[in-house]
Amino acid sequence: MKVTVDAAMCIGSGNCALTAPAVFGQDQVEAVVELLDPEPPAEQHEAVLLAVQHCPAAVIVAAP
Repeated sequence: MKVTVDAAMCIGSGNCALTAPAVFGQDQVEAVVELLDPEPPAEQHEAVLLAVQHCPAAVIVAAP
């Protein structure tokens, strides 16, 4: 899985960091998404897909 984010369009809800903290963080200054692991291991895929579904700004893309 390859994960990308559009931090410029992020609204800082933090859902991704709460759902998949091994893959996503949140910038301490601007509170926008930080991609910690663009190619997460298989055990993180389910959490990443949940983060994609729960992102209110739809800025996360996960491709096989």
